[in-house]
Amino acid sequence: MKSKHKKITIYQVAQRAGVAISTVSRVINNSPNVSKKTKDKVNEAINDLNFRPQVSARKLASREPQMLAIAVPSFTTPYYNEVLKGVKDEIREMDLDIVIYNTGSKNPKEGIENFFHRGTADTVITISIDIDENVHRQLQSSEIPIVLIGSSHPDYNYFELNNRKGGFLAGEHLIKQGYKKLGFITPAIETKAANYRKQGFLDALHEFKMPVIEKFFLSGDSTKHAGFTEEAGFEAIFKYDKMGEFPDAIFCSSDTQAIGAYHALNKLGIKVPEDIGIMGYDNIKFSRYLDLTTIDQKMYSVGVMATKRLAEIIRHQPEDKVQETIDPVLIARNSTKKSNT
Repeated sequence: MKSKHKKITIYQVAQRAGVAISTVSRVINNSPNVSKKTKDKVNEAINDLNFRPQVSARKLASREPQMLAIAVPSFTTPYYNEVLKGVKDEIREMDLDIVIYNTGSKNPKEGIENFFHRGTADTVITISIDIDENVHRQLQSSEIPIVLIGSSHPDYNYFELNNRKGGFLAGEHLIKQGYKKLGFITPAIETKAANYRKQGFLDALHEFKMPVIEKFFLSGDSTKHAGFTEEAGFEAIFKYDKMGEFPDAIFCSSDTQAIGAYHALNKLGIKVPEDIGIMGYDNIKFSRYLDLTTIDQKMYSVGVMATKRLAEIIRHQPEDKVQETIDPVLIARNSTKKSNT
């Protein structure tokens, strides 16, 4: 008669010890590259769980990692979905299981710290998560391959996004289209990406000697997904309406904000682009159906590039680091086409 008890796995040992699977593997194989403190912690977990390593577990230390974790503040927005699609398409070439970990959009750094405490993955891609000292220490202690997307740190491979240039391109485009009074819808929760987009937008206004009208820089009240949502764009338009004055054109922090803004303007009987110009950021799939001018961050390609780099790290452990800043491009469509241009 077979035992009803489930077999303890190396993944459970890693979770109990709070380390990566590769660290458990090194302990099992008596590798010298593990501190005594970590080795004791892993051995304690092995004893507590009554884990008996099989041959396959003993081979893990000499094999490629088994599980890729993608740490992301939210996987329900089109922006992140594009990155994830690029990662998933490329990972087909690698013998890795994949898990997506939602760190939460309100405090992603705390979420990533909790994730590393679990220690269930042995290679990681992070998306739009700033690496502060606490997170950096977690990464160093885990000793696992990692690639950053949408953030940067001198100790890691990364693909940073040039949000400041994207903001500048938006401002430059609207000014060259002939718009004079420009507005900007910001997210309700401050993020580094949104701050850089705003700064780039202001750079363009200053360079072209255009006025900065502070009252036209506002946000919706929604904090869902940090305020990059349709609800936030919708709410912001009604704040302009309550103010009794609209900009000539509005730059939204994201395409999803712009979609909400479109809906609100339609309810108010304000036509795009006849009465007002609207543009977004991210070039999500739905933006083309609205004929929405936007900024393309090449997110699918970035997901592919980051995964290719991860594969190189796993297979060859190169000493040099890939640290690239990806420049966005303007996608001009009908939503910012002034009738007199």
